[in-house]
Amino acid sequence: VLTSCATIHRFIGTACHPIESRQMPGSFWEEEKQQSRRPFSFEKIVYKDCSIPNPSWNKDIRLLFDQFMQKCEDGSWTRLPSYRRGSTESIQDFKTLLRDGQITKEGHITQTNLFTRSFEDGLGFEYVMFYNDVEKRMVCLFQGGPYLEGAPGFLHGGAIATMIDATLGMTAIMAGGIVMTANLNINFKRPIPLCSVVVINSQLDKVEERKFFVSCSVQSVDEKTLYSEATSLFIKLDPDKSLT
Repeated sequence: VLTSCATIHRFIGTACHPIESRQMPGSFWEEEKQQSRRPFSFEKIVYKDCSIPNPSWNKDIRLLFDQFMQKCEDGSWTRLPSYRRGSTESIQDFKTLLRDGQITKEGHITQTNLFTRSFEDGLGFEYVMFYNDVEKRMVCLFQGGPYLEGAPGFLHGGAIATMIDATLGMTAIMAGGIVMTANLNINFKRPIPLCSVVVINSQLDKVEERKFFVSCSVQSVDEKTLYSEATSLFIKLDPDKSLT
């Protein structure tokens, strides 16, 4: 059974630069415009890009962010913008793939919010992703806030699993299109201190027709501590087949 955790994250919460938009159908990347219109109103909504530094970011994630932004200057890496919610067009695209299946109750559609962007700055998921198209690699810089606590003083396992799924899924999407998580295996090796920064390194391992195999490691900033390893299988959606 396919799960939609990874897909919802990419489909209604993340936007990319024009270099990636060529890979996606329809208006999937319309969020890049960072604006939409409220229903029955001409008021513009300007979406905040949550993947740029804010006052809650500590020095480790800021330093890594600056290093990767330098890598972006020659075009080898691309920073992926991320928003609290997607545009009306991207949500409609997903509903079309579901053959008009209902994602959420009509009237509540404007209240949807990306899970990983549903906390105030610094309290939950603080992250930014960088993609290398040639190497089919994704790097996610992640700082887990105090609202993500599991064991006292440590990040909840479900929180890091969420970021692993998001990073792996985005790697598959950038490589081949709209996908859904079919399988996710995680080996938790060490607990992650709360509010610390980790680096999720993900890569596309192989492609078999509509199957995308992706893996990743979760390490400390100095790369001396391995916190987790994961492998996953994503299935590219077939627009001619109903999911409902």
